[in-house]
Amino acid sequence: MFPVERQQKIIDLLMVKKVLKISELTEELKISVDTLRRDLNLLTKQGKIEKIYGGVKLIEARFGESTIDERMVSHINEKEVIAQKCSELIYDGDCIFIDSGSTTYQIAKYIKNKKKLTVVTNSIPVVLELINSDVELIIIGGKVRHNEQSVVAYDYLFNFSELNIVKAFICTSGITIEKGISDYNLEEANTRKKMIELSKEIYVAADSTKFGKNVTIGIASLDKIHYIITDQNVNKNLIDAFKKTNTSLIIAKF
Repeated sequence: MFPVERQQKIIDLLMVKKVLKISELTEELKISVDTLRRDLNLLTKQGKIEKIYGGVKLIEARFGESTIDERMVSHINEKEVIAQKCSELIYDGDCIFIDSGSTTYQIAKYIKNKKKLTVVTNSIPVVLELINSDVELIIIGGKVRHNEQSVVAYDYLFNFSELNIVKAFICTSGITIEKGISDYNLEEANTRKKMIELSKEIYVAADSTKFGKNVTIGIASLDKIHYIITDQNVNKNLIDAFKKTNTSLIIAKF
């Protein structure tokens, strides 16, 4: 197991139990105390865990769903190259869905000059980015999530079945081969499920930190996802593993 995989395993274990003894971790991970201490020192420096007497605990404030403002500035280079790659897959005349999220928001910056493009979105930042362009905008009606700057749909307001959405660009908080894509918020997840159902091609735009995580709410299994667009920092073992699935992994390079 690579150090980064081991460190993620430590976090995953702490997400379940919150506090673990050193002896529990060495036994679970089958590693020496010295190797474990190196991992724990790194995770402590990153602010992800806190050392306590005889063990470690999760710093819970750093987990769960961060705000859209926090995510707008994290991993920005990766998100921009992913967005550029997504924009190359959007053509004049398309009707597309752009999800709420910091990665999909970046797509809006690169499609302003597309001709006869229709964008369906639940993202207020996407609307503000495209409001002065020639792109036709359709915004989902529903409740505004202030922290996320998004609109989450309710069934009685969601009437887009007549739209011919060619491509949906979806965000996610977690991706695993076994469970597919997942998110922290039920309302966001339900909106994404609906757009996946309505759209012909499904693209998940997610930086490499999202892989290996299965968070609170399941959105869709991989068999419903046609493409995942990510950055070049994704683990090579994952690239090989995705070759055995029907979901194409597209690597956006710097």
